[in-house]
Amino acid sequence: MVVEQIPGLDLVGLCARTKNENEADASTAQIAPLWEKFSTEAAPKFTGVPQIYGVYTNYESDHSGLFDVYACSDLLSTDMSEDFKPIHVQSGKYLVFSAQGEMPQTVIDLWGEIWNYFSSPDCPHQRAYTTDFEHYLSPNEIRVAISIK
Repeated sequence: MVVEQIPGLDLVGLCARTKNENEADASTAQIAPLWEKFSTEAAPKFTGVPQIYGVYTNYESDHSGLFDVYACSDLLSTDMSEDFKPIHVQSGKYLVFSAQGEMPQTVIDLWGEIWNYFSSPDCPHQRAYTTDFEHYLSPNEIRVAISIK
């Protein structure tokens, strides 16, 4: 992991409001269906070579509260449904974690690593809970940027 100053990003995608507790139960999970809808509705309409992101923002409190999650891209065509909303990723200081492997298990494992890192009593960084994001660099490579204070 590495601390980076990341410039802001303007993206467009689908949004759902959820919390981690809901994601542990398939009957209340929002994230997997959000990505399925994004893949079905957005992927066929991409123009150029898109950068794919998952964005987490509008945190109610900390990791236990509600937050907005976006499945999004930097390149979408103009004929997207009104369900697609713009999202701005704030520029700022982020702690960036990276992993390679089979998706989605690699994403799940990396988030486990992130939660363990921040729950450690001697963790040198504090989450800001402003905007965090996943950047899918390839079909088997991801970077997760966590906003820090």
